[in-house]
Formats: sequence, C-alpha cells, structure tokens
Amino acid sequence: MIYFDNAATSWPKPAPVCAALTGYFADAGGNPGRSGHRMSIAAARLVEGARETLADFFHAGDPSRIVFTQNATHALNVALYGLLRPGDRVVTTSLEHNSVMRPLRHLESRGVAITVVPCAQDGTFDVQGLRRAIRPDTRLLVTTHASNVVGTLAPVAELGALAREKGVFYLVDAAQTAGAVPIDVQEMRLDLLAFTGHKALLGPTGTGGLYIREGIELTPLMRGGTGSDSAREIQPDFLPDSHESGTLNVAGIAGLAAGVRFVSELGIEALRKHEQALVAQFLAGASDIPGIIVYGPKDAKLQCGVVSFNLAGAVPSEVGLILDQSFEIMARTGLHCAPSAHRTLGTFPEGAVRFSFGWFNTPAEVDMALKALKEISAWAAKGAMVSGGDG
Repeated sequence: MIYFDNAATSWPKPAPVCAALTGYFADAGGNPGRSGHRMSIAAARLVEGARETLADFFHAGDPSRIVFTQNATHALNVALYGLLRPGDRVVTTSLEHNSVMRPLRHLESRGVAITVVPCAQDGTFDVQGLRRAIRPDTRLLVTTHASNVVGTLAPVAELGALAREKGVFYLVDAAQTAGAVPIDVQEMRLDLLAFTGHKALLGPTGTGGLYIREGIELTPLMRGGTGSDSAREIQPDFLPDSHESGTLNVAGIAGLAAGVRFVSELGIEALRKHEQALVAQFLAGASDIPGIIVYGPKDAKLQCGVVSFNLAGAVPSEVGLILDQSFEIMARTGLHCAPSAHRTLGTFPEGAVRFSFGWFNTPAEVDMALKALKEISAWAAKGAMVSGGDG
C-alpha cells in the first residue's frame, strides 16, 4: 500500500509516538493539575514537558504562550472568536481552508467585515493586494502558511512584517507546515500561530495548539475547570489556563511531544528537502502523462509536499477510487474542505485529486504512482474508465 494522504493525517506514526501513548497509560494515567498524587503529577509533567518542547520548536520563548487544543481548527476558532468584535475588519485570502472561512463567515453575520484578497490561479499570494486591503479599521490579517490543496507557500515573514508595519495582528494557519517547513514565530513576526499535531508533526489525532504572542489578550472560547484557581467561579485570566478548560488529551499530548522530538532529531531541513525532492520528482514525471492537469506553482521550492491534479476525461472521485482499488494508492479527492481555493484554481465544483507526501514516502512510491496515472490516463482517453480497471 502507498499512502499519499499525509495532508489529511500523517501515516505511519513513528515508533516513539506509539511508545509515548503506551507509556502514558502505563505510568502516568492521572489527570494533570487535578490531584496531588504521583500519577497526576506525572501527567502534569508530561503536559508541561510537551509545552516546553513545542515552545522550543517554534522559537516561542515562554512555554505558557503555547495553548493546547484539539486540532488546528479548534486553535483557529480560539484565535478568531477571542480577538474579533463587531466593527472589526479582517483581511484574508482566497486560498483559505474552511477552518478559517466558516468562522469568518459566521463572524461576518455578527458584524465583522471580511475582505478576501484573490490569489493567482496558480495559488501564489498577492502581497501588494493584501497591503492595499489593510485599512485603518482592519484588526487582523489571517492566511494559511501553505495551501492544503496545492501546497503553495505564503511569504509569511514578509506578511508578518507588513502586519507589524500596519499595526494589525497576524494569524497563521500552519496546519500543513508545522513539522514540514521551518517556523520561527519571533523572526517571522507572527502574533498567532495555529497548528495541528497529527500531520507533519507526526503525532496523534486530537492534538494541536495555538501560539499567542505576549501582549495579546483573547476572550476564552469556553470556560470551565482548569485545575487552577479553583476557589473562584470565574475563568482564570492567565495563560495557558485561560484557554485550557476541561481535561486535556494527555495521552495525545505525550504522543505529540514524541512526534516533535522525532522531527527535531531528524532535522526539519532534512524533512523539507525530502518532501521537495518527492514533489519535484512527481512534477517531472507528470509532464509525460497525457491529459494530466497539474495545479499550483509547479515548483517544489514554492510549495510544501502537496500536489493536486486532474486527468482529462475522468472525474476526481473516479480516479481516486481506481488508485485505491487497483493500485493500492491512498489519495484524497474532491474539494478538500477548501471551496474558495478550488474557485481560485478553477476546479470548483468537481475538485481535484491530491497527493500529499511525507517523511515515510519514497521515490519508488512516486514512480509507481506515476505509472498508475499513465494507465488511468490511457483508460480515460479510451473512454474505458471502470472502477477497478485491470491494473
């Protein structure tokens, strides 16, 4: 089996991640911050150790600025609902995932103004368009770091400098880049960074977080028990407790920390180089496939490990089914929870087929996938698309 769906969730997980999950249940199964016994203390140490690991990984400085969430979507909601009020204006782009677009559209119904700056059809960002869109009433700029559809990388350092110049906050959706592309929140001047644990950070599902720059106050998205300041019936006003109500996913956080350490030991530059090589190999091979349409910048240096394409004469869902049933290649098809991005690319409403590469993929797998696509393209040209094919 060939797994090319790492943009949805990475697979397989490294052995240390699995060991960390088992170790939590065996040795530290308590509830952090809720008791004074040894298992609760052990669980709290796991959580705080993971927080320190992530702060180091993103160059955040103070570990308390890292708030744990269920995933990047949860983190984005914490940031957007915590920061924006009626009368505020938000500037964003046409490449955003629904984890940004849906909260923004809901906030728009509550009086927040939204400006969506179109990206180019290849997914590249219009920095000058974003500059022009920032007005005196703009409170927030929010962009993806890399498109989950075509992998196009945003110039976040340049945008971070622009946001500081204009006096607006900058929120980055790093769902596709955390663990795959180097991120330094201080050097890049990022105010808020939403990340997920289960993709390139190689951790379990149900994990993620939000970096909150010092000086930024967010209204909590939810309130409840935090294990701290328990004599009071109002939410704590200090980080990270103000945004971590309820029992955390301690097992998942332990696995996430193990994933981050695995990535750190490999070296994120090595990971980036590996994914770039696989993208470049696919792009070169795709040029020999009749009828294939590849979207995005078509330059491995300008994108993360994500490529999307269609085959003439075939609908994306049918291609995905044949890849799975005939060639045991796992891909994602459709709109990828990003209809605005597909409108930008000109692939709405059918969508596209997406391959997303990760550390455990190999050049041999890319070669096999290219051969499979040549066969499927030939079937489509003959009008012989039948799920399962003869491969």
